[in-house]
Amino acid sequence: MKLGPLDHVNIRTANLENMIDWYCGVLGMTVGKRPPFGFPGAWLYTGDQAAVHLIGVDNPASGDDPRLEHFAFSASGLTSFLQTLEERQVGYRMGRVPEFDILQVNIFDPDGNHIHVDFTGPETAGHAV
Repeated sequence: MKLGPLDHVNIRTANLENMIDWYCGVLGMTVGKRPPFGFPGAWLYTGDQAAVHLIGVDNPASGDDPRLEHFAFSASGLTSFLQTLEERQVGYRMGRVPEFDILQVNIFDPDGNHIHVDFTGPETAGHAV
């Protein structure tokens, strides 16, 4: 077997419409085609890939120990992304990966899921962490 790249992340949420708005508004994803499952939800796309699957539930998950610590996206356009975060009042924390040319922008969605968006190359120069 040869493992390919991550296909998608599936998130159960009691806050479906707010999550759709956040992922589309903050991360620039788009709502796309989804099979006619017998439960509410949305598939959110980056280009032609349904990268985030949301499932609407009545009750949010409980527990202090997250089963999923984080998921990440590679991206470009750091300056415009930081501007979007500021405009939408999304808190963030930046960090550099030691010995790699990666600047991580750590954010949390409305349900508290940890996401980091990774940027590389010259566009990361001059951004203090």
